[in-house]
Amino acid sequence: MAVKKFDLVIYGASSFVGQILTEYLYEHIGLTRKVKWAIAGRSEAKLTELRSSLGEGAAKLPIIIADSHDEAGLRDMCERSRVIVSTVGPYALYGELLVKVCAENGNDYCDLTGEAYWIKQMMDKYQKAAKKSGARIVNCCGFDSIPSDLGVHFLQQEGKQRFGTFFNNVKLRVKAMKGGASGGTIASMIEMIVAAKADPELRKQMGNPYILCPEKHRYTIRQTSVKAPVFDEDFQAWAAPFIMEAINARVVLRSNSLLKMAYGKDFSYGEAMLSGQGIKGRLTALGIAGGLGAFAGSLIFDPVRNLMQKYVLPKPGEGPSLQDQLNGYFDIRLHGRNKKGQQLMVQVTGDRDPGYGCTAKMLAQAGLCLAFDLSTDDKTGGFWTPATAMGDLLVGRLSEHAGMTFETMELEQ
Repeated sequence: MAVKKFDLVIYGASSFVGQILTEYLYEHIGLTRKVKWAIAGRSEAKLTELRSSLGEGAAKLPIIIADSHDEAGLRDMCERSRVIVSTVGPYALYGELLVKVCAENGNDYCDLTGEAYWIKQMMDKYQKAAKKSGARIVNCCGFDSIPSDLGVHFLQQEGKQRFGTFFNNVKLRVKAMKGGASGGTIASMIEMIVAAKADPELRKQMGNPYILCPEKHRYTIRQTSVKAPVFDEDFQAWAAPFIMEAINARVVLRSNSLLKMAYGKDFSYGEAMLSGQGIKGRLTALGIAGGLGAFAGSLIFDPVRNLMQKYVLPKPGEGPSLQDQLNGYFDIRLHGRNKKGQQLMVQVTGDRDPGYGCTAKMLAQAGLCLAFDLSTDDKTGGFWTPATAMGDLLVGRLSEHAGMTFETMELEQ
């Protein structure tokens, strides 16, 4: 195989999160011989504008023109780089051809998708090709689902070290979070809802918590979700539904299946948002649950959805301001309990807006991890999760370079 010119290419660099990622990567590694990288997308004008915004020192940052529907252009891009980092969504609309080319060409690949049904379709179509070529395909490398997947990984490693066994019951609870929504995320959500509405079989698949697991996954229990306010005894607080559980739980359950059910065939996992104690906490939980239900319900009806897209919701390319990104953060707690009743809690935090400031850093470090930390002996070709592909290596990178923390919290046994 010919030597690749670039270690990684940021595809969709002029998108909202792509711009944040490019700025972070330029500040983090600059333009050095140690890391050879480029930005790519379909608009030369937008990419040139992005490069100019980085300052005079970025004048030699290479630009590659490639359209998500142009296979020849994508192949040319992939022939020139070892790793492709994609921010181009909704992935169900714009992502398949790039995954196909990477799987066939042997490129490592990571993205930000939270579209479980699309990931399932890609695995079904291109798993064999990725295995054959050696391409490591890693989806969900942003806020969905790195804090969840790596949080569980970190918790399980700590539990195994302390108690000699993994936790078969894990709960993630969002303690606090601050951040804005972007048009790209909203567009992905709408695309999933429209697709599910049009296809009953797809609706059924999207409701299956094991959709990303192998057909013979060997789980023996029924997974449960927090769908209404509930008092959580382990956290001594009220909990409300967390919208990201729909993708995060499926990624975590897939990780266990890829680890040959290391956490147990009876491993259970769920996510929720903590809303506080007492009457105030219960009312807050009711408000969160009601708001989520009303929002999702409004998107089902075409006239209401169209009006919201036109007048209310942010459009693709729009998102939180720089100040909002800097002021954002997240604080997540994961609680594990094993069959002996032994417990442990860990905390995972991020220092920026979770969906954009933090997500951009997570995806950038995932790309660098694939490029420099994993040999072909470490992980063979195929579709992996962040935890099963990169595990401790990515935890270390995120802790050192991306403003994230992974820490244990002591509990009375």
